[in-house]
Parts: sequence; structure tokens; C-alpha cells
Amino acid sequence: MVAAYEFINCEAGKAELVVKALRKIKGMKQAHVVTGLHDIVAYVEAPTMKDLTKLIISKIQGTKGVSRTLTCIVVNGN
Repeated sequence: MVAAYEFINCEAGKAELVVKALRKIKGMKQAHVVTGLHDIVAYVEAPTMKDLTKLIISKIQGTKGVSRTLTCIVVNGN
């Protein structure tokens, strides 16, 4: 299993709508609207790095209202 934290920036005023859409994506374990530099912090998991890449590019970045993402892949989850 491969996991990552996604830091997501949204179009102005879209964070609540985006987080609701993200929570429906398979592999999305948590997604929260936050304050600070980013609008949403999410935790995702996928079986392989290839699957994680597809999840991030087509599902998360493809969500309407998402303007930018920053991915931090978990290297030691223990």
C-alpha cells in the first residue's frame, strides 16, 4: 500500500464543495478544510505507486474547483 498527504488549493469560495467531492473518491481516507497556506489537507491510499499517480492526477486534480496540489508521499508510516 502506498499513501500520501495531499495539500490542495481551491478556487476562491470552493473549498467546502471540493472537500465533499473528494470524500467520495475511492482511496480518499480523510479530507479536511483547513486554515493556512492550503485550503484542504487530505490523506490517500492506493495499492501501487501507479494507482496513486492515477488517483492524484485524474481524480483529485480533476475535481472541479481544485487549482493546485502538493503531494507528500509517506515513506515511513510505522
